Amino acid sequence: MADNVIKLDKTNFENTINNNKIVMIDFWAPWCGPCKQFAPIFEEFASKNSDMIFAKVNTDEEPEIAASFGIQSIPTVGIFKEQTLVFLEPGMLPEEGLEDITSQVKKLDMDEVRKEIESQKGDA
Repeated sequence: MADNVIKLDKTNFENTINNNKIVMIDFWAPWCGPCKQFAPIFEEFASKNSDMIFAKVNTDEEPEIAASFGIQSIPTVGIFKEQTLVFLEPGMLPEEGLEDITSQVKKLDMDEVRKEIESQKGDA
């Protein structure tokens, strides 16, 4: 595993999200064929992006974490920026897709994102 890829569980989830600017999460399970195909893509991408934290959540071992995000299909990729979930999508992504999403996430103005989230809460 790349140095900046960690295993997330109940003991380190909150601390990891709260103490890192950008965290990309791979929700996976050991029995999942597409997850096994996606793992080396995720690892390779992580090795090229040392400015982020990459994490893996085994949904079999951490069903509470998976349930809290409504994970119903794996693999699913989630990205937090400044403690806010800004991307959550099921399916296997190629490295180019990870690059595209990451570049978009890095460009996000989080003040604007938080304002939009608050306005959506007000509308609900």
